[in-house]
Parts: sequence; structure tokens; C-alpha cells
Amino acid sequence: MTDAQPSASQLDLESLAFDLVQLAINAGATDAEAAVSEGDEFSVNVRQGAVETLKEAGSRGAGVRVFLGQRSGSATSSDLTPDGIRQLVEGALALARVTEPDPNAGLADAAEYGVAQGDFHLFSEDVYSLSGDERIQWALRAEAAALGADARITNSEGGSFDAATGRKAIANSRGFVGSYQSSSASVSASALAEESNGNLQRDGWWSSARRLSNLETPESVGAEAARRALRRLGARRVATQQVPIVFAPEVSRSIAGLIFDAASGDAIWRGASFLAGKLEETIAASSVSLIDDNLMILPNGMGGFGTSPFDGEGMPSRRTVVVENGRLLTYLNNTYSARKLGQRSTGNASRGLAGAPGIGCGNLYIESGSLSPEEIIGGVENGLYVTSLMGFGVNLVTGDYSRGATGLWIEKGELTHAVEEITIAGNLAEMLKNISAIGNDLVFRSAVAAPTLRIDGMTIAGA
Repeated sequence: MTDAQPSASQLDLESLAFDLVQLAINAGATDAEAAVSEGDEFSVNVRQGAVETLKEAGSRGAGVRVFLGQRSGSATSSDLTPDGIRQLVEGALALARVTEPDPNAGLADAAEYGVAQGDFHLFSEDVYSLSGDERIQWALRAEAAALGADARITNSEGGSFDAATGRKAIANSRGFVGSYQSSSASVSASALAEESNGNLQRDGWWSSARRLSNLETPESVGAEAARRALRRLGARRVATQQVPIVFAPEVSRSIAGLIFDAASGDAIWRGASFLAGKLEETIAASSVSLIDDNLMILPNGMGGFGTSPFDGEGMPSRRTVVVENGRLLTYLNNTYSARKLGQRSTGNASRGLAGAPGIGCGNLYIESGSLSPEEIIGGVENGLYVTSLMGFGVNLVTGDYSRGATGLWIEKGELTHAVEEITIAGNLAEMLKNISAIGNDLVFRSAVAAPTLRIDGMTIAGA
């Protein structure tokens, strides 16, 4: 196997994006924007000490969105030859000619575009410091650590190692041109613990970072995967009841994501959110603040997983307070949703190469509280500590919430036995106001994070 090194590239992404825009304008577009990206990816999955899947790949592509007045069309291609670029622009223009006019379509004013200043440390060369064989060893070491942690760990769903780098450039006919480079790496393991009756319980763990040296060791990842699988042994259902629910950080982050989705401008203008019409109103407990910080630098010195100098349309990245002390301050917009709502973009446009921009978060998080997880659990007489969620039984229109869950039962402030085959239910509007405790354990393992949360008034549907 060859060493895993980045593919050499002489492709000037900014110039290509700029040229795409000019070609579209010269072909008759009244406005145009282009996105160009390229990247390298490595992924290996192992199981029982052998490689199951291995992928090394590079990719390049371009997308263009053109406007003919209030009509728009877009196309994407991986053929970046002159002929491929010409066909790309012609295809987008052909689509624009047959679409219906939309008075809210179009680029933003030129003054709104820009690039946030500073070095956000999104790229590290060290993700390529390991050879392909060494990367496979990382995955094998993670799985071996899980399998060797305890005699009750009898099987594995594998270990993995991934690394990627990418470059992206955006340009438009309003004068914006920008680009940035990023990197990432991750290691994971999944373990199976066997009960005395032969039943299996599974759980896993992972570590991810922009820089290889910031990853947790494969051994620590494997050991944590085993610990989490072992604590699920003896799991059983509990009776249907209403008790406090404590969400571990790896699941409480989903609450942050649901608030973001409900506050998305697209959901608001469509009337598809329980937060429609709630600006400046109290929607959560006074202890709750939700931040979307696209400029974040993590304690390890690298940019956050959602950090970038500009959004998917070329708006400069920013820090946005979405909820402050329980009060909803803003909806999250791209240019289109902002026009629909009579507001301004919040720099939350997200896009791939094809189609119109969507709305996405940067580094989204619920601010830390002052209590340790142990203190929060210690304050619960009877309740559930949720460690994983299943399914997606959430209706953002009504706020109704119902999801399968597993976790640990709390009795007199102590974690006791594992719990499975239950559903937790409530209504998001009530759940947010019933957040009664927030932990001090906020850690970013992805672009969305939250600390331990205690929510009162939810129902467990069990035995």
C-alpha cells in the first residue's frame, strides 16, 4: 500500500469559480454564482482484526447557479475541462429558462458579501503524517482495545479510521470571491458485550479532530466503547411513568439541533415550526442560551467543526445568539429565507455544489451551566439518564416529541441498572421551559454540542 499523501493539485479554485461566473454572464445570465471544490478522502473499517472496507479517493466538482431576472437554474459537474465547463453553464441556463419566476430569488446586495478576517486554523498537514498501513493500525488498535477490555466483550462491530482534506471556493457576479482549506480525522470503535443468557449489548465511542495530534488515542477510544457496552448489561424496561429525564451530552446535542431546525427561516416562512411568531418571546428556561458561532476556535487551537470564513453564499461568518436567557432573539436565515421573512441573512447559508443554498449551523451549542453531571444526577430521586436515542419521532410543527431511548436508571441520586425498550415523550415547547439543570461539561465532538441537561415533566412509556 502506498503512503497516504494528499494528491498534488495545481487547480486554482478561485480562478475557476470566477471564470464560471464570467462565462455565465457572457452567455446571458443576469447574475450568477459558482462553487468549486476538491478533496481527498481515506476511510478504513476493520472487524475481528481484519480489514473489511478500505477507500482512498479524490474528488473534484463544480456547481453553478444562474439567474435570468427572477428565474434561476443550477447544474453541477465533475468534468472540469473547458468543454465540461461550457456544458455546465449551458445546462444551468437551460433550466433557468423553464422555471417559474420567483420574486425572492436572486443574489444579495454586493455590500453584504465578505470574508471574516483571521486565521481560523481549519487545516493541518498532519492528517497525512501516517502511512496507509499506519492508519489501518489505528483502526485495529481501537478495536483491539475494546475487545481486550473485559472478558464479557465477546465481539465487535469494528474499528475505523478516517481522514480527509478539502478545498472550496465560491464566486459570484456581485464581486465576491473566497476560498478556504480544511482537514479532519477520526477514530472509532464499537463493542458487543455478552450477558449470561447470551444476549448482546452494543455501544461505541469515537474521537474526531481537524488535527491528527488532537485525536484521542485508539486505545482510549476502544476502552470507552467497551465501558459503554458493559454498562448496558442487564438492561430492562421500566414502568410507564413521568419522571425527570437527564440527557447525557452525546444526546442533549440533539435538543440544540431541534431548536435550530425550528428557528430556521425556511421552517418559519413555511409555517412549519412551533417557533413561528415567537421572536422576542420566552421559549425556554431562563438558564438556556443557544449560540451559533461560525468563528469559533477550540481550546486545542484549531477551528471548530463548523468554523469557516464565510457561509455557503459568501456572507462573512459571525457569532449569532439565537436564544438568550430563554428568549428567542432571531431566526436563522440565508438570503432567500431572509427575503421571505423581511429580515436579513444571518450568515447561515449552506450548500453543496448543486441547487440553491439551504440553511445550516456553524458551531451550535447550548451554553454550559454550573453543575457537574454528578450533581445533576444526584438531585434526582427517581429518573432516567439517557445515553442514546433511536428514531426521529419529532414534529416541528406541533412540537410533539417521542423517541426510543436507552440509558441508566437513577435511584436516590445514583445510577443503578441499564434501561432499554422504552420511549420518552413530551412536547418541545414544554420541554425547553422545563430544563431545570444544565451541566458544566460542554465538549465539542462535532459541530453541534450541549452539556448534560435535566428536563422535568417528560413521560416514559415502558412496561
